[in-house]
Amino acid sequence: MSNTISTKTYRDKYRSASLDTLLRAALVAEKVCEVDRSNSKTIQNPYGSQPTATVQALAGTYTPATFTTTDDTLTVADEVVIGEHVYNFEALLSRFDLFANRQDEINYSIATAIDKWVINCLCEDANGTYSTPSGGFTTAANINVIMSNLASKVAGYADAYKGLFLIIENTDVPGFVQAQATNGYSFADAALKNGFMSSYMGIDIYVVRSGTFADETTSTASGTKTWTNSGHRVFGVKNVTTYAAPRNITWDEKGVTGKTGKEICMDASIGFKAWVTKYDLIIDITLVA
Repeated sequence: MSNTISTKTYRDKYRSASLDTLLRAALVAEKVCEVDRSNSKTIQNPYGSQPTATVQALAGTYTPATFTTTDDTLTVADEVVIGEHVYNFEALLSRFDLFANRQDEINYSIATAIDKWVINCLCEDANGTYSTPSGGFTTAANINVIMSNLASKVAGYADAYKGLFLIIENTDVPGFVQAQATNGYSFADAALKNGFMSSYMGIDIYVVRSGTFADETTSTASGTKTWTNSGHRVFGVKNVTTYAAPRNITWDEKGVTGKTGKEICMDASIGFKAWVTKYDLIIDITLVA
């Protein structure tokens, strides 16, 4: 194995493969968005004006409406980057377990940054809104009310068959656990035995760490985006938004003048779009204290 990682070509293959495996398995973004894995810089999705049917008395006449089209485009304008200076570089390569562990840490850092970026873009671009009862998700008595109200927001749309999702932070979990353990019989028994259940009222629940939903203005977390999501959560229909998965991934190893070891860096382009024709199916939730 030491011969395998002693060549940069094989190291880059391992890096890209391990990163891709982690992103597909770990990202919440992969579960709730349509994922585009092409290397496209732009994704076009033009849409036409909404036709309206008329019911009238028998007359044999009609008034024609003007049909218009509007361009809607996902433009990949952000990138995720990471870099670090590794001393004793050759010693690291002689131990595959050390190399693999360090790569895992880099991958987790990239995955965390991408997930936070996509989730906040999703929340920021949501066109539907909902405010919770006082106490939000942390009050067990609110859970059934909130979940039923959220479900009603997208009920009746054909796209709802794709499945529903709710993204919360870990601090919201206690209210869910208490509600799950006291509602129903078989469901409550399962919750009491297994703990937090990741589906409730037919809605898949994804938990991210506290601080994921944030306020940012073109920062090192948000890139070109501006978010006002602190104290918010997001709900909606799966696969009605598009996440442009990392493309044009580049790994580089650079010698640094005056220093031993090497700098390792990675960059990849990412993008996100909530399409105008579907963004009513994404709900921005405001937590009421």
